[in-house]
Amino acid sequence: MSMDAGTMTMLEGLDALRAEIEASLREAPDLRALDEARVALLGRKGRVTDLAKGLGRLSPEDRPAAGQAINRLKAEAEALLQARRDHLAAAEMDARLQAERVDVTLPARRRSAGAIHPVSQVMDEIVAIFAEMGFAVAEGPDVEDDFHNFTALNIPPEHPSRQMMDTFYLEPEEGTVPFVLRTHTSPVQVRTMRTGKPPFRVIAPGRTYRSDSDATHTPMFHQCEGLLIDRRTHMGHLKGCLIEFVRAFFERDDITTRFRPSYFPFTEPSAEMDVGCRRTKDELVVGEGSDWLEVLGCGMVHPKVLKAVGLDPAQWQGFAFGMGIDRMAMLKYGIPDLRTFFEGDAGWLRHYGFSPLDLPTLFAGLSR
Repeated sequence: MSMDAGTMTMLEGLDALRAEIEASLREAPDLRALDEARVALLGRKGRVTDLAKGLGRLSPEDRPAAGQAINRLKAEAEALLQARRDHLAAAEMDARLQAERVDVTLPARRRSAGAIHPVSQVMDEIVAIFAEMGFAVAEGPDVEDDFHNFTALNIPPEHPSRQMMDTFYLEPEEGTVPFVLRTHTSPVQVRTMRTGKPPFRVIAPGRTYRSDSDATHTPMFHQCEGLLIDRRTHMGHLKGCLIEFVRAFFERDDITTRFRPSYFPFTEPSAEMDVGCRRTKDELVVGEGSDWLEVLGCGMVHPKVLKAVGLDPAQWQGFAFGMGIDRMAMLKYGIPDLRTFFEGDAGWLRHYGFSPLDLPTLFAGLSR
């Protein structure tokens, strides 16, 4: 049985279409153009798809042969399409590898990354802890007058801290008392009490200056002092506050503490706080062992200090404490020499520094 004229014409057109398909796929310059060619040929409205839809117009006798021919054309087109796709993908990868090639023989470039200094880190940690207890941060000038640095704090003229060997005095004007570089941050407490109204609950971190220099002392260092004034605070509140502080700061709940009687002219009674530790030849571990380590001084605010700032000791009382921030950083992070804090050594800072994005908080961890 011979095919009718329409079927013969369709089959002859398949050979021409096959050549056209081969040419269009071979000439596709990239994967995007190849996909456009695929849609034009094999998509829902593509030319090969339209041929398959036209099988219904053929006679029943001619449909099987025509259908097989169209299916062969479709399979050949898909094979050509996949081959061209593989070729273009390989060429695209080669081009990308050439463009992104790295010469591994070149010396590596060092990354310059900033880091938070341990002093700044520990200062932020202390602020975070006391902020949770309701303390605000107070600040004051580094250059102080005699009244705020000495007199208001019950430090008489004959006190050793007023001597030239301990204090940096500025050149005075004729007939005036010389200014000093503050020897502690306690003057900030005096200024707070003189300019505000009680109750007070503040901490005062900042730089202080004393004429001393060795492995554990520098002419400029950092302190943080705290003050709480109200009508009912007593020594038990002071102890509870500081015990919670050292547990949070050293991030250990099992730290043992003790308070030893001491003397400070601006507090009465006065005490020094020790924490339990273990000492060996090569290390110091805070929080365990049978030895003790002094970490801060404290006491109840002296009535003379309250009178000097205009508060009635019969109505107001409170406590104060102070610690060396640099020393606390040495204890917590195992830094052996205080002088290295101020040498500007980039390698030292990379080793002991902290990420600028990891701000210390009690809920997320202080020293992440």
